[in-house]
Amino acid sequence: MEPIITTIQPKILIGKKCRMSMANQQTQKLWKEFGSERKDIRRVVGTDLYSVEVYPEGYFRKFDPTKPFEKWAAVEVSEVKLVPEGMSQLILPEGLYAMFYFQGAAEGASKFYQYIYSEWLPGSAFSLDVRPHFAVMEEQYDPMDHDSEETIWIPVK
Repeated sequence: MEPIITTIQPKILIGKKCRMSMANQQTQKLWKEFGSERKDIRRVVGTDLYSVEVYPEGYFRKFDPTKPFEKWAAVEVSEVKLVPEGMSQLILPEGLYAMFYFQGAAEGASKFYQYIYSEWLPGSAFSLDVRPHFAVMEEQYDPMDHDSEETIWIPVK
């Protein structure tokens, strides 16, 4: 479960966002709303879907499942001429990321993330950076399918 360490170039995303906490998950609702409206987004790059978390500075110092963060359901675009009503633009800035490959149903992802933050990161030469965290999934991604695949991108320095 060793990641690939790589630098990404800036990416422009358009999607829907929602404030939530780990204890008050709204992910399923967010993706349902996004799925019905994403046809309105223009200049989409590829077919990948982006699940993004924007955590406030200090979020990981002391874990609190009720602490809010911003969650996004989005796609990458080549340029922004118009942001559809009810959606927003997010720039993923250039930076160093640890990219992990995950295969399985969404229910298994929490154990995987726990491994990343509690075992891999403390044992690595890296520390967490304050930039968006994200996962990239193919358009056909099914959170219930144990064969589903995604890449998980953790900002490091």
